[in-house]
Amino acid sequence: MKRIGCFALLLCLVPWSGNTIRGQESVQQVPAAVTSDPPPDPAYPATMACPDILSHGSKMYSVLYIASGSGPHPTVLMLHGFPGNEKNLDLAYSIRRAGWNVLVPFYRGAWGSGGTFSFTHALEDAQASIDFLRDSENVKKFRIDPARIVLVGHSMGGFVAAYAAAHEPKVFAVALVSPGNLGPGSARQRTNDPQFWERWNDNASRLVGITAQQLVQEVDSDPAKWNYMNCVPLLKNRSVLVLKADDRNTSDNQELASRLRKAGDAEVTEIHMNTDHTFSDHRIAMQGAIVNWLGTITKLHP
Repeated sequence: MKRIGCFALLLCLVPWSGNTIRGQESVQQVPAAVTSDPPPDPAYPATMACPDILSHGSKMYSVLYIASGSGPHPTVLMLHGFPGNEKNLDLAYSIRRAGWNVLVPFYRGAWGSGGTFSFTHALEDAQASIDFLRDSENVKKFRIDPARIVLVGHSMGGFVAAYAAAHEPKVFAVALVSPGNLGPGSARQRTNDPQFWERWNDNASRLVGITAQQLVQEVDSDPAKWNYMNCVPLLKNRSVLVLKADDRNTSDNQELASRLRKAGDAEVTEIHMNTDHTFSDHRIAMQGAIVNWLGTITKLHP
């Protein structure tokens, strides 16, 4: 506990904007929302809904974790990766305990949702989810603050979050958890990783209507679209968290944060944790970092 306390004290001495945090203890003091339940609100209890979201004629299944209190609540749209084995639902609960709603959609062709999967469809599904959260009836029904929608994406979901936030100016902020840079990353891995096709074939087998070969052709067909560095000019005026791990995405993640700062973004937080792609032994640290960041950006922009 002394190490965490000392680190939290050190962090207080460092300006938040443009902050880079590295190393095994790369986390602020763990907030209460990660480790303990808040007092219940009998009038407006924390609850769960399972709305179906229509995206381009197909039904996406989703789970909406609704925070306690009358609201309106800031709301996180949490986007899973390819194929979504890790859905970060422990993170969703921590964010809800911190007073946020969390919408977790399952892309078309993934985990029971209708339609077929593709990376393009995932981008469209993210926009459909944003539209759902801003719909006036849903705002009232689910106690949503439509002015404070934050995207949190992991791995492929990080790419989707970066792209969707870049093309939707009303998104409040975006957190990218080991985001995969789909075009350059896949091209590099095909050259350097002998297990690339085995891994992508296995992932694609869990999704409907797509093969690994088709996904590779998709990203190769438009290199500029599938390189998240090209989102920098559209993201530079918003708060961005880049949370890195020791994985294939680290170098791209570092470059993305660097380019955002060079473009003039004064609200880039870059955190590195010595763990694997799914933060397997840093789940508490990962949740603490994201919950603390959410609290910080709402204080910066009340």
